[in-house]
Amino acid sequence: MIIPVRCFTCGKVVGNKWDKFQQLIKTKTVKPGEACDQLGLERYCCRRMLLTHAELIDKILQVTPIRAGLN
Repeated sequence: MIIPVRCFTCGKVVGNKWDKFQQLIKTKTVKPGEACDQLGLERYCCRRMLLTHAELIDKILQVTPIRAGLN
């Protein structure tokens, strides 16, 4: 799934922080909560948008669709 551009609750733009958030988390030196602090996400509703996002597109692309008419 694609990260939402705005927070569902307050409407603040959070989509532009996703790449930086991923970079901070992948270094393994920064915890997710600390990464949100560094990005300036103070409201828990905005933090939720990044912390609970699941990147499913990689899993979806691995599934091979069944071709119609080959049965």
